[in-house]
Amino acid sequence: MLQKVKFAPGFNKQVTATGGESQWVAGDNVRFRYGTPEKIGGWSQLGSVDITGRNTAIHHFVNTSGIKYAALGTNRILYAYSGGIFYDIHPLKSTTTLTNAFSTTNGSAVVTITFASAHNINQYDIILLDNFTSITDSDFNSSNFDDNKFMVTTVPSDTTITVNVGSNESGSGATTSGGIRVRHYYPVGPAVEVASTGWGLGPWSGFKSGQFTSTLSSSINASVTSLTMASSTSFPSSGTVLIDNELITYTGNSGGTLSGLTRGASGTTAATHSSGATVTDASNFFGWNAATSGDVVTAPGLWSLDNFGNKLIATINGGETFEWNSNPTGATDTRATIVTNAPTASALSLVSTPDRHLLFFGTETTIGTKTTQDPMFIRFSSQEDINTYTPTATNTSGTQRLADGSKIVGALRGRDSTYIWTDTALFIMKFVGAPFTFSFQQVGTNCGLIGQNAAVEVDGSAYWMSENGFFRYTGKLESLDCLVEDFVYDDINTTPKQHINAGLNNLFGEVMWFYPNSGSGTVNRMVCYNYIDSTPQRPVWTTGTLARTAWQDSAVFGKPHATEYNEDGTTATTDTNYIFGNSDGTTTYYEHETGLNQVKEGATTAITANIESGDFDIGQQGLDGDGEFMMKIRRVIPDFLSQTGDARVTLNLRDFPNQTQASSSLGPFTITSSTNKIDTRARARSISLKVENTSTSQFWRLGTFRIDYQPDGRR
Repeated sequence: MLQKVKFAPGFNKQVTATGGESQWVAGDNVRFRYGTPEKIGGWSQLGSVDITGRNTAIHHFVNTSGIKYAALGTNRILYAYSGGIFYDIHPLKSTTTLTNAFSTTNGSAVVTITFASAHNINQYDIILLDNFTSITDSDFNSSNFDDNKFMVTTVPSDTTITVNVGSNESGSGATTSGGIRVRHYYPVGPAVEVASTGWGLGPWSGFKSGQFTSTLSSSINASVTSLTMASSTSFPSSGTVLIDNELITYTGNSGGTLSGLTRGASGTTAATHSSGATVTDASNFFGWNAATSGDVVTAPGLWSLDNFGNKLIATINGGETFEWNSNPTGATDTRATIVTNAPTASALSLVSTPDRHLLFFGTETTIGTKTTQDPMFIRFSSQEDINTYTPTATNTSGTQRLADGSKIVGALRGRDSTYIWTDTALFIMKFVGAPFTFSFQQVGTNCGLIGQNAAVEVDGSAYWMSENGFFRYTGKLESLDCLVEDFVYDDINTTPKQHINAGLNNLFGEVMWFYPNSGSGTVNRMVCYNYIDSTPQRPVWTTGTLARTAWQDSAVFGKPHATEYNEDGTTATTDTNYIFGNSDGTTTYYEHETGLNQVKEGATTAITANIESGDFDIGQQGLDGDGEFMMKIRRVIPDFLSQTGDARVTLNLRDFPNQTQASSSLGPFTITSSTNKIDTRARARSISLKVENTSTSQFWRLGTFRIDYQPDGRR
């Protein structure tokens, strides 16, 4: 007899395949609409090239001239995207004009740049060279340097850096050169988040990249209490240095000599070191001689982005805040500049509405003194004034320190308030006017945010991912019932928490979280909650392999935008976004919900999608037995509400729950829009249904399948 095969919407991964009767249990690149599964929409690359580094933030806004902008912040460069073009608007930390700065060697692509004084540039920082005049004894010329960007390869000393120009020197080697201008980009951070404490985790026992280095002027034995370097200008007045595998603390720094040495610090061994050995500033290293727990991590380069009218506001996590005015003519030829009088070290920032204060979270208690950064401290500007932060009787600036938690992790603008998450709690910040300006109320405990970007707000409700589950706040705190929770939390890599990010797709009522699984250091998985189709009785969740490092909803551009990171990606050397020596990979910028395929770099590839049901048997279809009887499946009647191109149907068979499924020997079956039935001679106690596509320009949305089967004995 023909029986309709009906399945509840969403995935249920909290049960076995046998326990998942009448339910979907797995799939990829699918969503549910009105309770019915379908393949997700396609995506197409925006802009003709990838951008440098790993993107961590997207912000869309429209200026008063009606120009639409997307701001993108990677771990190396801040971009403004408009009209299909990426504009480099990254702020400059310093600009230095040099003469006789270049040194090259025949047969090498390495160029040494020498400064007249300490340069304050770290390894992997980005520099832009311009105003080139000349170089002697070299086949390099202006095309190798002028208006080119470089990632600093090494920092041999506090007055020298090296870069790689991409081709070898064929001349005798430069010893003199004309003028060059070095424009140093504000550093953001590494592309990935890695464990940084404990022996053997990451670079040696907690090495923190980007420290100043120099070289020993002469050899030292294992007992001396002073040492002389080529230069100690950038080293603190007291601190710690690393030479080879020995940590050495010192109490004095004068004229290149470190004095008051304590040898073999933090469990290392005092040793002899040769002249010319590298001396590294280790004053800010993490966790020397700590246990190999990996509890402390090196945070990736993160941005928080917002706009104050025409001005883009951009804050580097743990660093400065910048503004970029999008409205003047030629705005894309200008760079972001530091916000005057603003804190110089904050975890993140945002603009409150409708009152328009610039809010800083995890910021300095004393503005301009980075050592006073307090992870639980909040500071806000005066209303309509992003340059005033000292409270007076005539302004509305102020401060507040939260009590529950060890650090503020993230913040989000809501309909009439600001949500603030610590690592343990949720607070609501509301504008109340004079004399207090803002009120602060704790509304949740044991519900902290897992990462800075792991929350979204929609229609007055906040959704977020915590260390211990998914939550929603609608005026009251709710724990979201999740039928894929064990699968996600067993799968997730919680070390790179800051890579976890949330996205809203209001076109389909979806909140998505993108996360790295246990075998990855960056995002490669997705879990999605459908807040429109979900009911208290049946929450609708899906999982998949869509990997996006940042997501922005469709409000400004009409379609969602998102970014994908390729750690081995490169751009063409002829492109203005190319960075010589880039080791951080690239990011692709996509428009989503367009077409049926992936379009990248002019190439069209298939988006493969599939969905698989739990097992069902004849007892579960209205007949007696509940798996007691074998069943004979004679035919399948497909039913698609919508279909473009072909789809494939597979019947997976087994006789016992612990038995490995075996596909029907007559499948998989190719289904076209004209396929009326599938004839088969399958026989089993239970079967599951799988629907998929494998080629380009294919789409399907399921209806209600029917299967013709009958009892066929107990054996």
